[in-house]
Amino acid sequence: MPKSAAPAALTVESVSRTPLQGRSKASFERMLAAARELMIERGNEDFTLQEVSQRGQVSIGSIYLRFESKDNLVRAVLANGLQALSDSETAMIEALVKQCRSLEVFVPRFVEGYAEVLRVNAPLLRLAMARAENDPLVSTPGKRAAETAVAQATAALLRFAGEFGGTEHELRASSAYHIIFATLARQLSLGSTSESVTVYDWDLIKRELGRMCLAYLRSA
Repeated sequence: MPKSAAPAALTVESVSRTPLQGRSKASFERMLAAARELMIERGNEDFTLQEVSQRGQVSIGSIYLRFESKDNLVRAVLANGLQALSDSETAMIEALVKQCRSLEVFVPRFVEGYAEVLRVNAPLLRLAMARAENDPLVSTPGKRAAETAVAQATAALLRFAGEFGGTEHELRASSAYHIIFATLARQLSLGSTSESVTVYDWDLIKRELGRMCLAYLRSA
């Protein structure tokens, strides 16, 4: 039997009829902005297209002209959010690689920068993670984005491999990234409920996380 095709990359264009003209583009952006605001305010997808219509000052008919369903409107909002997260991660790492000349300088700055990227994008990332549990149009691209984040961070750390201890440098760099992500994600309730999170001082967590990962990478 033929294999089913993998879901296409999740983009706004892949789940909508994107307008070309200026006035229609402005209306389209208001739809996305209104839906995004409602999702972030409520922390879920429990909004109606009537609410999007009222907040975005667009007609219900124009929403259905651009999106076949509310699901596709949600996917478009999440597509924008995941792209913003990816762009922020890339820009942060590229800036740090240019600025830092040693592992000792890079690691704590990476923890600080990545923490801020995740904090800013956490509201939509939580919703993307929740939807990904049952929506392959979100889960598959989400996994690819996560793999890209691992690869970027690992490559950046390996620029300082000469300062690593031991011999399994790639394993250490990848493990350090996963430790950093898991710790920060836990505190931001990414992939877990806020009730299950023990609240620690955010600045203290970042500082100690940087120190621990630096010691791990340097250890024999």
